[in-house]
Amino acid sequence: MSEQLLSVQGVQVEFKSGSIITKAVNGVSFNLGENESLGIVGESGSGKSVTATSLLRLIPNPPGKITNGKVIFKDKNLLELSNEQIRKIRGNEISMIFQDPSTSLNPVFKVGDQIIESIRTHKNISKKEARKKAIEMLDLVGIPAPEKRINMYPHEFSGGMRQRVMIAIALSCDPKLLIADEPTTALDVTVQAQILNLMKDLQEQLNMSIIMITHDLGVVWETCDKVLVMYAGKVVESGSVKEVYENPLHPYTWGLLDSQITESHDSLSPLATIPGSPPDLSHEIKGCPFADRCPFAQELCYEKAPELKEPIEGHAVACHFQTEEHKLERREDVYFNGTTARS
Repeated sequence: MSEQLLSVQGVQVEFKSGSIITKAVNGVSFNLGENESLGIVGESGSGKSVTATSLLRLIPNPPGKITNGKVIFKDKNLLELSNEQIRKIRGNEISMIFQDPSTSLNPVFKVGDQIIESIRTHKNISKKEARKKAIEMLDLVGIPAPEKRINMYPHEFSGGMRQRVMIAIALSCDPKLLIADEPTTALDVTVQAQILNLMKDLQEQLNMSIIMITHDLGVVWETCDKVLVMYAGKVVESGSVKEVYENPLHPYTWGLLDSQITESHDSLSPLATIPGSPPDLSHEIKGCPFADRCPFAQELCYEKAPELKEPIEGHAVACHFQTEEHKLERREDVYFNGTTARS
């Protein structure tokens, strides 16, 4: 077992617009060990990115606000640090890669200057030493002729190369934790594979932990040790990637897995879909947030929110009917006919 690096405990994030309050993240908890990788999955609006940005207190305030919880990193609660203290951690001990490198890189500065600035912000070294480090980082992430490319502007790089530059910036201060928010979304399939393989290789070389935010379960399967499935701002299932993929327990996880293209999928057959839409988080949800879309929902699901429990050691699920007393048996075709309990 690896030593614990990060402990997230009951984090809640709200966004306020006039008198309307939206609970974007509602009581998210998880642990991450040293050199571990965690995938956070879910459809758009599930709270994945808000969870990630809350760890570094990057939630814009207003309109957003972290209203509860703890984020313990190396025995420090990041939510209680001063602005100056958290700035020393951002980009240094914890780095983040955002999903669109074209908007993350400043178009009017050379990529080398942007890497050098990141290094010198956190390290007390000369510009010459920082430039040498920047060249080393470009070489590390697989950019050819780094001595030449360091003097080029972002628009002179392809999308995949810009993402490599972003990884170089994120890793330039040797962080213990890298948060990657949809790092391959804007890239074609071939380049996606290259970036994911690069991140796996760098994790091994640099002995760091990774949190991967994605809607693609295939990415999690290829790159992560553990997975957190989020829906409507809550964790509905968590466990090792192997356990969750081979023995998924929550109907939402079943729907996500069934909607993926696999090698055995007949190209002429439709993919499974989850009927309906996620709930409006600006309204109070009395029961299970997935109840209206769940083909197994019963009256209890609309009356009481299920707690996240471990029916199997190390494998947690928030479902009333996945307990030792009530085992919910999966039907493989439940998401093909588009029916729910109240259809």
